Amino acid sequence: MHERARQTNTRAIEDPDTALVHRIGQGDQVAAAEIVRRHLSKMVALARHMLGDASEAEDVAQEVFMKVWQNAGRWQPGKAKFETWMHRVAINLCYDRLRRRREIYTDQMPERADEDSPGPDQSIMDAQLSEQVETAMMQLPPRQRAALSLCHLQDMSNTEAAHTLQISVEALESLLARGRRGLRKHMAEFAPILLER
Repeated sequence: MHERARQTNTRAIEDPDTALVHRIGQGDQVAAAEIVRRHLSKMVALARHMLGDASEAEDVAQEVFMKVWQNAGRWQPGKAKFETWMHRVAINLCYDRLRRRREIYTDQMPERADEDSPGPDQSIMDAQLSEQVETAMMQLPPRQRAALSLCHLQDMSNTEAAHTLQISVEALESLLARGRRGLRKHMAEFAPILLER
């Protein structure tokens, strides 16, 4: 009985990307294109929510797939899904960019929605709300932003997100709680502005 439990715990994680990663490790460009097709939108979305910049997000996604190409031959399946590793790489690349931003401070404001563009009032309010949420996300510390992005935007379970961030589930839940409080606080500051329009 004890032996069966140990075997269950050490069983390799089923990973739908394992065969592709093996082929990429052998230089298969068709497999590389398929892994990009499967995961590009997730990598771009994660980086965009971490960095608040679409262009930088695309750069990060390209860097992730370069690392996939470079490291696929060394991948050891079983401990985690390859997609989890890719998320971790993307987050680390975003952290690097955020650190560089702090070193070279710029006072550029995020792009504002064009309030003069034609369209119904609702679409303007939706654009403003979306902008305010994005601005509020950028006010959070990077680790809280990463936790919220993985769980709420990438639809990862708490366990998967914790593994990606290399922290315990309890630590992840703490980051999520603090991140949600921070978002509520920042959004409360914007609420009067939104109600005036």
